[in-house]
Amino acid sequence: MFLVASPIFFLIAQCVWAQESCCPKNSDMQALAVCVDFRNAHLAPKPIDFTPTRGSMISFPVKGGKDGQAFYVPSVRQSRRVLILFHEWWGLNDYIKKEAESWQSKLGDVDVFAVDLYDGQVASEPDDASELMSKLDNKRADAIIQGLLNQLGSKKIATLGWCMGGSWSFESTLLAADNAVGCVMYYGFPEKDLKKIQTLKADVLYIYGAQDKFIKKTDLDALGKRINNVGYQFEFHSYNAVHAFANPSNPKYDSKAAGEANAVALKFLQQHLGL
Repeated sequence: MFLVASPIFFLIAQCVWAQESCCPKNSDMQALAVCVDFRNAHLAPKPIDFTPTRGSMISFPVKGGKDGQAFYVPSVRQSRRVLILFHEWWGLNDYIKKEAESWQSKLGDVDVFAVDLYDGQVASEPDDASELMSKLDNKRADAIIQGLLNQLGSKKIATLGWCMGGSWSFESTLLAADNAVGCVMYYGFPEKDLKKIQTLKADVLYIYGAQDKFIKKTDLDALGKRINNVGYQFEFHSYNAVHAFANPSNPKYDSKAAGEANAVALKFLQQHLGL
């Protein structure tokens, strides 16, 4: 019996065997994860001393598998508004938990959930993060997101994610369907499947680093046109910064650009969540 290898296999194999710059032209997340240039651009996160003050880990049923997990920061009062956060390739680490508490504080009357797509695994070194991201089971990740959505019911749902999480922010907006009210993507890989984009039910805000070597502006322009054609707004903001510039754990963190981008994202979320 002969086995037919998928295109992603060849992309990954080329990166592993050649051990040189080979970032795939289609910006596939999992193939990109094992490319040397991409891995080298993500320096190990700086140490952090964080103790949650209002958030805590929760679990919820996931169809066809073990329970999913999320870091949950509740609104002070009962709310019909939700923000779902998605981590970078490092996993649901303390930086993301801190971001969850920060965004909840800034938004106020909103429940915030930072979803764990890695089922408890967290990387602190680029090689480990590369492995986790490249081996992420997309069906399992979809099931985790759907499991949380099932718990939320008919609430207003906005999403936000960084890098890999930016792409999952878009995916979760598609899964939320009519309950989705807005999607924020910090330098996430753009969706190219037209049939999937046509199911979009919410506006999208895209935060971009103009020095990003891994996400093509032409791909983002194409995404924006497709979103507009579906009848929704694609708001684009570019900053003179590198990939992952808004991550405080990144040694190349750009506080000025991140502050400006976060202000734009906050305004977008407030408007779309009806705050």
